[in-house]
Amino acid sequence: MAEDERNKPLYMISVAAELTGMHPQTLRVYESKGLVNPKRSGGNTRLYSRADIERLELINQLTDEGINLAGVVRILDMKERAEERERENERLRVRVRDLEDQVAEYKLQKKITALVPRGGSADPEQVLRGLLGGGI
Repeated sequence: MAEDERNKPLYMISVAAELTGMHPQTLRVYESKGLVNPKRSGGNTRLYSRADIERLELINQLTDEGINLAGVVRILDMKERAEERERENERLRVRVRDLEDQVAEYKLQKKITALVPRGGSADPEQVLRGLLGGGI
């Protein structure tokens, strides 16, 4: 599912409560404690996204395992930091691949330039033969 789709506010509090198996008042408490931040409609109705529902399900799982809300806050914070680091790592991997491609292109240009004689017209067949290691 695309990130935009996951964050689209869709569910009113009653639907979010039903989807997560929580009481609407529990969702309000979690919002007041900053555990979840549903968007608001023009009429100030809470609207929960699929990402909010997934977060609430994780909160539910953690509290069912005996973790208090302070621990849940720390776990969610660490999870968000890890996800941000992973996104940054992916951006860096893409950048490294781009730079490797540029370096390979520059090396090829340097080889071609080195094969072309200075001050005269080069025989294209000779340049190509030199580039390919004499394999034509």
